Amino acid sequence: MTFHKYLGDSKMFEYDKHYKECRQLNKPFIKARTNPNHGNYYVQIDLITCNYELTKKEQEEIVQLFKNEMIFIKSSPNILNFSIDKELAWFDGVSPEHVDDFCNCLYDLTQKYHARI
Repeated sequence: MTFHKYLGDSKMFEYDKHYKECRQLNKPFIKARTNPNHGNYYVQIDLITCNYELTKKEQEEIVQLFKNEMIFIKSSPNILNFSIDKELAWFDGVSPEHVDDFCNCLYDLTQKYHARI
């Protein structure tokens, strides 16, 4: 069985199963769901499943990643929003065209700094 870096538009039991898998493997839990209000994605990363936290540098890199997404969909009337701290972060308004890259970048960024753990 292959580990998925994130789950998108899945059923609750699939998110629950993936959450447990992330916890067993000490990996971050990342999920993406379509927001019915605007059709773009709501993305969440949860580090409670693993034994590390986002550093200030990682938080800054993630904010820059989301700012790049904001530039991409600037012409869209959608309201973009996000919140980030050392264990949890969410992003509302990620475009369908970028959701895969966005989620993979989130995952890769956490692994880049915490590969030594």
